[in-house]
Amino acid sequence: MSSPEASAGPRPLKTFHDYLVTYAMVIVLGLICLAFSVWALLVYPLLPRRWGTAAGRCGIMAGFRLYSWLLTLSGAYRLDLRAIDSLREGPPVILAPNHPSLIDALLILTRHPNVTCVMKAELLGNIFLGAGSRLARYIPSDQPRQMIKEAVADLRRGGILLLFPEGTRTTREPVNPLKASVGVIAKHAQVPVQVAIIETDSPYAGKGWGVFRRPVLPITYRIRLGRRFDPPQDVNSFMAALEREYGQQLSGSLQSDWLGHEVGSQADSYSR
Repeated sequence: MSSPEASAGPRPLKTFHDYLVTYAMVIVLGLICLAFSVWALLVYPLLPRRWGTAAGRCGIMAGFRLYSWLLTLSGAYRLDLRAIDSLREGPPVILAPNHPSLIDALLILTRHPNVTCVMKAELLGNIFLGAGSRLARYIPSDQPRQMIKEAVADLRRGGILLLFPEGTRTTREPVNPLKASVGVIAKHAQVPVQVAIIETDSPYAGKGWGVFRRPVLPITYRIRLGRRFDPPQDVNSFMAALEREYGQQLSGSLQSDWLGHEVGSQADSYSR
């Protein structure tokens, strides 16, 4: 039998704390991004492409690392991102994570100084993210042929290409239908594809969940590496194998408890 305290709902102090931390962390992220955007706008026309790209990527890593440290310090998140560190000093690779949350790319970018991110084109015009992304020479995804060409060229220069094969945040278990671009790029660049598995026990910042909508804190969030696929010869068979890999790796994952539920029912369980 549940206690009267449990049936009465959350403690007011805990609720207030979760609201305060949620709003504070969103505001802090906005300030970090805005400050970096101003700096990026100033230096973009002054730095040669190579130096500007390096400065942009290192700056993004530093800013987002500060934010991830504050997420941990505030008690908002329990983060485990160490698996990404093993990719440092390695050969060029496509990093292909699943995509449950809006901050997935942000957290991955904290761990490596030379990552090229494939991102939605409209974000390049965003006041908070656009200038820094252009300085870092991130690749817009709105024109598939051009995106593939730029991604292949970037991989041949070394480093990591961050590409979410779902193309958007996950809305069904285990993953959304995958985009074939990850296989096409890997085939043309002749680089392997490293699967990354993201697990989180909260739908916060998932599809349909706004960043100002309070979750229950702390949120557990971890990344681990799955299989590394050799460069494919046949894209269709590769994509089928990639989808099977996500299915196997995400079976019984932290998000199995909430992924695919209606947004309204998520609110009942995860924002109390």
